Amino acid sequence: MQSKFFKKGEEEENNIQSSRKGKREGETEKPKQKVAGRQQQDSFPPSITGQSPPSRFLDRSPVTSVPHSRPRSHRSGTTSAMAARVMTVAQDGTGDFRTVQEAVDAVPLGNACRTVVRVAPGVYRQPVYVPKTKNFITLAGLRPEDTVLTWHNTAAKIDHHQASRLIGTGTFGCGSTIVEGEDFIAENITFENSAPEGSGQAVAIRVTADRCAFYNCRFLGWQDTLYLHYGKQYLRDCYIEGSVDFIFGNSTALLEHCHIHCKSAGFITAQSRKSSQELTGYIFLRCVITGNGGTSYTHLGRPWGPFGRVVYAYTYMDACIKQVGWNNWGKTENERTACFYEYRCFGPGSCPSKRVTWARELVDEEAEQFLMHNFIDPNPENPWLAQRMAVRIPYSA
Repeated sequence: MQSKFFKKGEEEENNIQSSRKGKREGETEKPKQKVAGRQQQDSFPPSITGQSPPSRFLDRSPVTSVPHSRPRSHRSGTTSAMAARVMTVAQDGTGDFRTVQEAVDAVPLGNACRTVVRVAPGVYRQPVYVPKTKNFITLAGLRPEDTVLTWHNTAAKIDHHQASRLIGTGTFGCGSTIVEGEDFIAENITFENSAPEGSGQAVAIRVTADRCAFYNCRFLGWQDTLYLHYGKQYLRDCYIEGSVDFIFGNSTALLEHCHIHCKSAGFITAQSRKSSQELTGYIFLRCVITGNGGTSYTHLGRPWGPFGRVVYAYTYMDACIKQVGWNNWGKTENERTACFYEYRCFGPGSCPSKRVTWARELVDEEAEQFLMHNFIDPNPENPWLAQRMAVRIPYSA
């Protein structure tokens, strides 16, 4: 990726290569350290609406791992030789395109080259569709507050430039942004569904694609804001708001250092894992949950599928979280199969002794599998995320 956030100088590259050479010739590496919980935490305001996660509230301890010198192909494990293609979007005509959709349309089907679309500040009122096989697209803004992709579709009323046979109908087709191309990356972008409260399902973004990553993005809406439908996704330093089931679907997702804001009564998650054999689930690692100033009005989640799996670890929970924590979606049989866990969470909304009996607190040995990035990047022989300082980015970037 040619984003300024991830460039490395030639001198740094040489230093890394020399360091690696020394290790191959017999230097001893330090053992990996386990992730430790926090004993103290700053106080939180009752409501932080529409803002990026406040950095002073988040534990930014790095996960120990060996950094790689440059992005590699997640498929071959070799260094990518193809330079990224860069496009620019600006509503005033100073870029290559005036709309984000025009830039996406210019990417060829079957794309195999990282294509960075730099989006100038502005509010872009148009649905965006990234089709299947338009892979390796990056949308990059400067600040998420200034670069907004917004539209107003709902499950009951869809106004889109693509036919329903392509994007689908109902909740599945109403996303303001729909991503079906793999290896998608977004940084410093706001994805919004501007339909007002009470409009029913109104998705800000649907992600039906593997190996997608979002950095410092905002997801704004009310019901069904963030549809993580399929594939593996990594979200870091993002802000997500809503009321009912506003993080939902059946993907395998890790949300790290994210800010979850509960605007009104409802449920944060609705994960739809359908069998114990599926490896899907949502992990919230070192996140912050805030509310509107009220108390005990939101559940941590409910199972859209009978085996729904959600884990909150090292997460601050505001008083907006109900003491019982979880909901069975009106089906007692879900209580035998749903996998709803917490681990070392804190704050006024964290009440382990008062949670429903069919959800539980994990012990250290059980939690370990959910505290590392290999939950979404399970194949060490063919990884898709690379370590950059304390941040993981796709090798394809």
